[in-house]
Amino acid sequence: QKQLVESGGGSVPTGGSLRLSCATSGVGFSGYAVGWFRQIVGKEREFLGAITWSWGSISYGDSVKGRFTISKESAKQTVYLQMNDLKPEDTAVYYCATRVGGIRTASTEYDYWGQGTQVTVSS
Repeated sequence: QKQLVESGGGSVPTGGSLRLSCATSGVGFSGYAVGWFRQIVGKEREFLGAITWSWGSISYGDSVKGRFTISKESAKQTVYLQMNDLKPEDTAVYYCATRVGGIRTASTEYDYWGQGTQVTVSS
């Protein structure tokens, strides 16, 4: 059974940093991609970036390039999202998700989702 559990959210001031973790089970194998998304109430989920398990290929959404970094630790089947220089507009619920195949930016392309973790950036 595939499971994803996010952790590491919290409240930080503008300019602060957080590292989110996505602990996975049943997905850390060849052929899977893990993506990070965020959602503000009333808006669609926004693609932040994704990584493939096999090759470690990474793609980022335009809004976070240069500030957010995705990495993985295969032994722990965990994917990380390092977020630096956080801004109030980064306040959202952050999700990780997985799909079979390569990286896609549309949330509808992902099959399994974590429960989300809240990130709040104060001005």
